[in-house]
This record gives sequence, structure tokens and C-alpha cells, in this order.
Amino acid sequence: MLLSVAGAHATVRTEAGLGESKVGITETYRLNVPTEKEISTTQIRLVVPSGVSLTRFETAPGFTRTVTKNADGLVTEVVWKGRVAPMEYARFFFQARNPAAAGDVVWKIYQTYSDGSVAAWDGSNPDQGPASTVTIK
Repeated sequence: MLLSVAGAHATVRTEAGLGESKVGITETYRLNVPTEKEISTTQIRLVVPSGVSLTRFETAPGFTRTVTKNADGLVTEVVWKGRVAPMEYARFFFQARNPAAAGDVVWKIYQTYSDGSVAAWDGSNPDQGPASTVTIK
């Protein structure tokens, strides 16, 4: 089975693979990152949506993780560095508290390849595909 580029790009979903969750709960999410080029992915950067509080991460063997926090100590960005070879994908699991209000949360993901090129899964390029969105109900 072949996946379209739009269907295969980097996404954030619940651990169960759902695109929706509940207001105010702590949810386990998975960031799924397939390598879609003939060269390796070397870095994945996730921008945390406003109102979402990341609380912990599952270890990801072969990857180093750094976080950026704001003045309030909340994680605003996560960067994983490692290698995802062509025809492979990586999954990164983390826990987060959902926003207190219903609505869509948009996860912006930036995938860097070994040649330095970046796939911006942030909705800025309609040809590349939309940003990953989870609906909070």
C-alpha cells in the first residue's frame, strides 16, 4: 500500500492514534515521523501549542532530546536528534495536559534531513500538507 505525501507526513496523535482528546486531561501523545526522502532524517523539532503543558517523555533510544522552556517553566519546544533512515519512521511518546477549553490544537513539526533541508509540517506550504491538529472536546 502506498501512502500519499499528505497522508504520510509527521503527525501528532493520541497514543491510540486518535485525532481528538478531552478538555483538561493528561493524555499520552505520539509524534510519528516517517523519512520521505532517500536520505536520513537527523532532527525533529516540535513546537508545543499554546495551552498544552508537556509533563514527561518516553525515552527514545538512539536520540538525544533537548527542551526549551518559557519564563513560567513550561516546555515550548522539543528537539530530538538522531537518525531515521530512508523507508523508516520513528515514534516519540510524551505526556501532556490538554488545554482547559475545547478547540483545535496545532502541532508544528520541522523535520531536518541529512542534507540540511527542512520539511515544515506547520501548514505554511499547502503543497507539503497541513500542520498536525488534535481536536480537544
